[in-house]
Amino acid sequence: MSTDGQPHILAIGGGTFVPDGREGIAPSPLMRYALDLTGQDRPRMCFLTTAVGDGAEYVARFYAGFSQLDAEVSHLSLFPMPSVADMRAHLLTQDLIYVSGGSVANLLALWRLHGLDEIMREAWQEGVVLSGQSAGALCWHVGGNTDSYGPQLRPLTDGLGFLPYSCGVHYDSDPQRRPLLQQLIGEGTLPGGYAADESVGLHYVGTEFVQAVSYKQDAGAYRVEPDGPGTAKETRLEPRRLASL
Repeated sequence: MSTDGQPHILAIGGGTFVPDGREGIAPSPLMRYALDLTGQDRPRMCFLTTAVGDGAEYVARFYAGFSQLDAEVSHLSLFPMPSVADMRAHLLTQDLIYVSGGSVANLLALWRLHGLDEIMREAWQEGVVLSGQSAGALCWHVGGNTDSYGPQLRPLTDGLGFLPYSCGVHYDSDPQRRPLLQQLIGEGTLPGGYAADESVGLHYVGTEFVQAVSYKQDAGAYRVEPDGPGTAKETRLEPRRLASL
């Protein structure tokens, strides 16, 4: 848990990992930032790959990537059954929970089926740092847009709602993302919220946005708000630049 006793969420638009010739992937500075939020010298972190169906190759790849960090790493799978006997006890003893990208719609359905939505809220309120990329960023918000249903993006309006905002991910890499998020906010389908380019994380303390962080010079974050009937306005938020690992 975080030593400051505050509930933290780091929602990453993309770029948690960078290519690495030795292990395949290596943690980016965003992952170090998430670990630093715990205030622990050797944090206990658990990762979930629900959004990609808990495939063995994904789990192995994440272990290989996270092994490069000074952390005590575990994972929680839901296929074919929960991989730990007591999910609540396991997650509430972590300092950081990280959620992979993939299908946010499938993630939410399975978490609710297994009661993980309530466990995650309890963990967050108790000070366990929550983080994740793409689906693992969107899930904590009210909603956003998603390719969970096919290549044409569709609205997602039933996120966990820990954060009372909409969320945009992959904002500079997928040309559908920006106009659809603005449309959904402008027409009132989604509340105003925040969006992140690749390599950008959105840091919230409690339900308040405190800053964006990034390890790339030109990447940005954005506040997107309703701006009259059927329209939205976007304000760029300059991220704090993180040093390379």
